[in-house]
Amino acid sequence: MSSNNRNYWLKSGSLNLILNIQALIFGFGGFFFLVRMLDKHSFGIWVLFTATTTIFETIRGGLVQNALIRFLSGSSKEDHPDILSASFFISAILIILCIVANISLAGYFARIWNYPALVQMFLLYNLVYVFQAMLLQFQWIEQAHFSFIGVLITNTIKQGGFFFYVAFCFFLKAHISLISLIYLQVICAFAGMVTEYFFVKEFLSASKKISRKWVVELFNYGKYVFGTSVSAMLSSTINQMMLGAMVSPDAAGVYNVAMRVTTVADLPTNAIGTAVFPQSSRRFAEQGSNAGKYMYEKSVGTILALLIPALFLLLVFSNFVVNIIAGTKYTDAIPILHITIVTCVMNPFFRLFGVIMDSMGSPKTNFLTLVLYATLNLSFTFFFVKWMQVMGAVYATLVTDIIFFIVIQVLLKKKFNVNFFNSFAYAVKFYPEFTAHYLKPIYAKVKNRA
Repeated sequence: MSSNNRNYWLKSGSLNLILNIQALIFGFGGFFFLVRMLDKHSFGIWVLFTATTTIFETIRGGLVQNALIRFLSGSSKEDHPDILSASFFISAILIILCIVANISLAGYFARIWNYPALVQMFLLYNLVYVFQAMLLQFQWIEQAHFSFIGVLITNTIKQGGFFFYVAFCFFLKAHISLISLIYLQVICAFAGMVTEYFFVKEFLSASKKISRKWVVELFNYGKYVFGTSVSAMLSSTINQMMLGAMVSPDAAGVYNVAMRVTTVADLPTNAIGTAVFPQSSRRFAEQGSNAGKYMYEKSVGTILALLIPALFLLLVFSNFVVNIIAGTKYTDAIPILHITIVTCVMNPFFRLFGVIMDSMGSPKTNFLTLVLYATLNLSFTFFFVKWMQVMGAVYATLVTDIIFFIVIQVLLKKKFNVNFFNSFAYAVKFYPEFTAHYLKPIYAKVKNRA
């Protein structure tokens, strides 16, 4: 891997970690206030609405983002105008498809979720699609030129604007409607788009003629990332959407509360997964497939060492945590949380599998396994929800996770001779190693100064 590529992935990894923390703070903060201001039905509708629009946005971004960043950062400046015009062309087509889908499905979702105002919400959100698409396009162009300040500022405008408005209404005890939240998102997306433009305007040299060659290049590179992103997004939202259709929006809201509580558990997984990617890419380039076993087992073990104590405390104090985060009206989320904690233990194994597959240049394997996961989850959720209502969605995820865990461990065993028990051994070794290499030297320095 060239020094430029290493530099990009290291900077990109740091950016992703900061953005994850930023999104967690603003997203969780907004949730904290909204769940107290809205009744259970309205909150459930909001959960279903955001799940649906997020799927559409993931479809648009997944096809273009990685391909645009990769080719802009790795090609000559002479090719940049053609690459930009091709990416804008693909994005424009996807925006049109998202808007058409939005308009076509608005009435259907309003009927199955029994909320007529959803039609107006979906129609208004088309403006968000347009402004957000341009904002993200500008952000990806900035990242491809190894600059990240604009991304941080515009994400703060977009996410922070929403958070501060909701917090302002909460403390003033002002009424808040779902349609007002869409207007707010339109304003924040537009403000972010305009701000980001000034960070990238010097790079916006798109050619007037669309290059078929670069359209094909971008599409071929992005199609598996696109499929992986959509499959992953469907896997995380399908339970809520099916609960909304088969049980009630209230049930989807309760389920979402449990998911929100465990969001913090994803931080070490995402952070280490992001850090592992450049390192594993380098090792694969230097050592071949032999690097896979150690990187996977060691990385998963480190995450488990950080994750398991936190999950244990969450399990013991689940009643207290749910009441603090969502209030007493969501105590029915506690049994859901208990089962979700079990599935959280398997998440590091899933996340690092994807990282290792992408690092060794096998995005197709990652894509196919995620399609399998999404299909299993969809099937089990349909039958389990019919049988057990809200808890059915939780048990469907648990069964899917167990099957998927077995599948990926078989694949990793064949490819790298991975033994997942070694990850638990590394987790146990983490504590004395961390103490010896970090805590003891810090203690010694403090002691010497004293």
